[in-house]
Amino acid sequence: FKNYSQSVINNARALAEVLVDRGCDIVSGGTDTHLMLVDLRPKGLTGSAAEESLEKSSMTCNKNSIPFDPEKPMVTSGIRLGTPAGTTRGFGIEEFKQVGHMISDVLDGLVENPIDNSAAEKKVREQVKDLCNKFPIYHDA
Repeated sequence: FKNYSQSVINNARALAEVLVDRGCDIVSGGTDTHLMLVDLRPKGLTGSAAEESLEKSSMTCNKNSIPFDPEKPMVTSGIRLGTPAGTTRGFGIEEFKQVGHMISDVLDGLVENPIDNSAAEKKVREQVKDLCNKFPIYHDA
């Protein structure tokens, strides 16, 4: 459990680092835990738009208010991401870096195409499927 817990934290740090490198802010500047709150204001996006577009890309997150959020509670300026599920599946630091780039590709697509981000969503959905196929939840017996 100790090794698993450290992997969850290491994976969260790797994910946060990619998101920051790709133009997002992490509330509190980073993470020492299993989750992070991503401030989308530097990209001019809302949490609700990001949540919806990421869901269409086969990635799950929650829109989340950030401290002193200027948006309404049903819109938000942030999203909340965590690493335990992917870590349990077998993802390591390199896979979470890939996930960070996939999330960023969707967010960047949404910045460029706020009305129809289907091209970026489709591309990332295929990448998500490929990654998950390498780490199946259930192995054939």
